[in-house]
Amino acid sequence: MGKTKERTRLKDSFGRLKDESFYFNDITQFFNRKDKSNAFHVISEEVCSDLDFEELFMFLDRTNSKVGQQYLYHKLRTIPQGDHALSYKERLINIFTEDEEFRIETQLELSKLNKRGAYSLADLFQSEFVQAPKWFSIFPMLSFIGVTSLLFSFAQPNLFIIFLATFSINSIIHYWNKKTVYNYIGAIPHFFSLCLVAKRLYKKDVFKQLNPKLEGAIQEMNQIRRKMVFFRLESSMQGEYGIILWWLIELLKIGFLLEPIFLFSVLRRLEHQRKECEEVFSFVGEIDCLLSVASLRSGLSSYSFPSLNASRVSAEQVYHPLIPNCVTNSIDLVDKSILLTGSNMSGKTSFIRTIGVSVLTGLTINTCFAKSMIFPRLRLHSAIRISDDLMNNKSYYFEEVLRIKEILDASHDSSNLFLLDEIFKGTNTIERIATGKAVLSKLASPNNFVFVATHDIELTELLANDYEQYHFSEAVSENTIDFDYKLKQGKLKNRNAIRILQVNDYPSDLIQEAYAIVEELDVHYGVSR
Repeated sequence: MGKTKERTRLKDSFGRLKDESFYFNDITQFFNRKDKSNAFHVISEEVCSDLDFEELFMFLDRTNSKVGQQYLYHKLRTIPQGDHALSYKERLINIFTEDEEFRIETQLELSKLNKRGAYSLADLFQSEFVQAPKWFSIFPMLSFIGVTSLLFSFAQPNLFIIFLATFSINSIIHYWNKKTVYNYIGAIPHFFSLCLVAKRLYKKDVFKQLNPKLEGAIQEMNQIRRKMVFFRLESSMQGEYGIILWWLIELLKIGFLLEPIFLFSVLRRLEHQRKECEEVFSFVGEIDCLLSVASLRSGLSSYSFPSLNASRVSAEQVYHPLIPNCVTNSIDLVDKSILLTGSNMSGKTSFIRTIGVSVLTGLTINTCFAKSMIFPRLRLHSAIRISDDLMNNKSYYFEEVLRIKEILDASHDSSNLFLLDEIFKGTNTIERIATGKAVLSKLASPNNFVFVATHDIELTELLANDYEQYHFSEAVSENTIDFDYKLKQGKLKNRNAIRILQVNDYPSDLIQEAYAIVEELDVHYGVSR
């Protein structure tokens, strides 16, 4: 693609969703291997499943490089202790938004790292390297014998026999080493690009504050890059003449054992420069993430920055970014949790996910999908989407028990957000209500916020002192069911499940029997309506 067309594409795509494939096995590799011991909280696989994280990531991701994409994934799953450079990063986002020419020039640089092979860059500082064999010390000696015997064979032809013998030995070693070379050859051209992109970006004064000491790391990487030129030649040869040149270079590499000698020299250097390599990777990734956030915000109808408050969770006109034409809702809780009631499809679980998504993006990319949001720095835990573990012979209820136990253990620390949907629905009504009440009372401790959805109206009575009561409802007419998806204060008073059966032409005697049983159960459990 010509540079003019590429600039036009970048200009037109700003603020829009990506139109490309997402390779999550590659995208997640940097996050999976990254040391996260200093993080405030790491988002678990269970929370990712409950919040539809992959779909959310595909919506949020507007990065221009595979480095930025991997870094954004890590950023979204790692809530930091704090970000002292937040105001500076917001200034960069504003520059990207307002200065189109600067943004496009930055995108053009970053796009040099957008080939799929660039995912392997993190291997160069996160993976264990192949160690040189114990007999590696003979490689330089064989190389020296090959060089000298070939040179002096012009004066002493008998020495050519020594060269041929050495060449045969070197051929075995060379092709034995090919498997090791192939482990790294894919990353080498992209390592060149990473070094050059980082060097060019760091020349721009506006980026230097991201890492004022990065210049030394860039210089170290450039020294390694120069040693890798030898391998880059092989990866760049194409066409008929390229094949001929490749064969000539291959003969040189075999004769003088250049490939294993250079490779293990580079790996030794990289082994001692892992920190510098990751710093360069993170510098480029952070710039791409900030540019991605600028693009994301430009495509939103509304967003806000979070305000941190230790005792309050408040959201004004919050919406779920993955739901088209999503109905907005508002909530304001001070040292309280929320119990949501309502029928299926009325919006309970979607609202819980909506809160979870905006808390997550607010704490990671400083962007909430709401007119305004206030909350503490929270750890996210959830039990929304639970399934049987048939491979390990675990029932649905047992999986629930394990998940809720993890949540109870987490509640001992303060500053948690618990997102729960119909807990213990894998067991009978009486025990579900009893255990549900006990667990929810235990979770509703100071500095923890619980958002729980339930069909069990009985819990509204039992938890009246511990939880704020809200509900979603629908209007059932003679032949239709209408949902407004609006959050309403107070507990649900209308029961429409049986009415919905009636609308769908269930037998009248069945409907009458169901209503009669409901009245009996209400008396038995002392439920007020």
